[in-house]
Amino acid sequence: MSDAKLILDTNIVSYLMRGGSLAKAYAHRVKGCLLAISFITVGEMYYGAEKAHWGEKKRKALETTLRNFVVIPYDHEIARCYGRLAAERTRAGKPMSLHDAWIAACAVRHGVPLVTHNAKDFRDVSALDVITEHMQSGGEQSKGS
Repeated sequence: MSDAKLILDTNIVSYLMRGGSLAKAYAHRVKGCLLAISFITVGEMYYGAEKAHWGEKKRKALETTLRNFVVIPYDHEIARCYGRLAAERTRAGKPMSLHDAWIAACAVRHGVPLVTHNAKDFRDVSALDVITEHMQSGGEQSKGS
């Protein structure tokens, strides 16, 4: 495993769990890296399972998937980053979702790039390095960041 560390957005965790073309597109980006997820991503994944009424088999698969990641817990420094980032975006007239702001704060707090397929959601977040893959129609991959 390399020394590289990455934080995965919820959509990437979901893609990797489901498999398919988007999972393949991101697999090379994350291979060999220490992978972390925010406590918010854990909650979002459980919410998705509840909302979709997942059965026992899928819930166990979720538990197995989540164990593959380091989970970044809440701390006061993340809360400070969250407050600053959310306020900056609101003042700029570009508010972001609360969940995205928390996930971004985790990445900024730890100085680790964020891997997401929704780069636009994190545009203009100060001190945040975003890694993404841009997919063209038919699943073709174009140059990522």
